[in-house]
Amino acid sequence: MEIKVCGPGCASCEKTQKVVEAAVAAKGKEVSVIKIKDFQEIAQLGVFSTPAVVVDGQVKCVGRVPKQNEVEDWIG
Repeated sequence: MEIKVCGPGCASCEKTQKVVEAAVAAKGKEVSVIKIKDFQEIAQLGVFSTPAVVVDGQVKCVGRVPKQNEVEDWIG
């Protein structure tokens, strides 16, 4: 499983990264977390507002910080 956290590094983007990492740790599964800061790469994913979370190529959250339990649900 691959989770991409999209954002330039603003406070909300950093918080999103921490929430995703906490959810991954809580689930204890093999998950690759990738931080994407390049706007062109973010746009290629179909994301035009940050922060955003993309799980295995599917956009799950845009323009807000997700709750940890949401991310855990996405992980399964």
